[in-house]
Amino acid sequence: MLFDTHLHLIYPNKIAYPWLTEVPKLNKPYKYEEYEITANRLGIEACLHMEVDVYEGDIKNETMMVDSLSKQPGSKIKGIISACRPEQQGFGDFVNRAAQNNLIKGFRRVLHVVSDDVSQNPFFRENINLLVEHDFTFDICARADQLPIVVKLIDACPNVKFILDHCGVPDVKNSVFSSWAAAMTNIAQRPNVTAKISGIIAYGDGESWSLSDMKPFFEHTVDVFGIKRIIWGSDSPVCQLGGGLPTWVALTHTLTGEWSKSERKSFYRENAYKLWNMKDN
Repeated sequence: MLFDTHLHLIYPNKIAYPWLTEVPKLNKPYKYEEYEITANRLGIEACLHMEVDVYEGDIKNETMMVDSLSKQPGSKIKGIISACRPEQQGFGDFVNRAAQNNLIKGFRRVLHVVSDDVSQNPFFRENINLLVEHDFTFDICARADQLPIVVKLIDACPNVKFILDHCGVPDVKNSVFSSWAAAMTNIAQRPNVTAKISGIIAYGDGESWSLSDMKPFFEHTVDVFGIKRIIWGSDSPVCQLGGGLPTWVALTHTLTGEWSKSERKSFYRENAYKLWNMKDN
């Protein structure tokens, strides 16, 4: 069974998603019920909802919506990674309020949609350090060419539990491997970072990529972080850009086919439960 640490839900009639106008293939509803049907077929037992870079005024609304979905009978949603704005005043109060909601497990501020200066600002880093008090995690979503500044952020917050999304967003399509691999090796030396292997099929050449395209990026991430510091995520529905959720699950099973049962269990589900101190069902 898989624990999906990276599910996006899209409800355009309730929430504004400005960036989706630039991605026509994803600019449509993706409701929980649709995900649940597919997840049940693929052996996904539970999930965390990952914020969808919504309009800033809808951050609270997104959390409330997902909270409501999590209360439905049999819901697979076990937690929320909330959007946030650590570059703004009032972030401390925002975090303290979030701590009152047991469903919120951590936060994410997408870094590739803002200037690199944002995450390098001392105020931003001070605010990220506030997450330690409540044991919140922070997901880092940045392009491969931004990984050097990611290292600086991590080093400024050595006690924060960071999660590097999508294997550091490698340029699989153009086979840009060496610089990415070196940066990943460097980041992996920081013990407070977990690598999320999630939906990298979206970074290949549309739906024409092959197993050999993805394998080096997948395996290098595993090699440098180790079995105990990797977690699985779907990045659904974004993974539709590379073939969809069933394709990503199939690739996951293929690439881990020679692993031991305990190694697969750690990657598929156990590491996630431990990272967020959740009950392993």
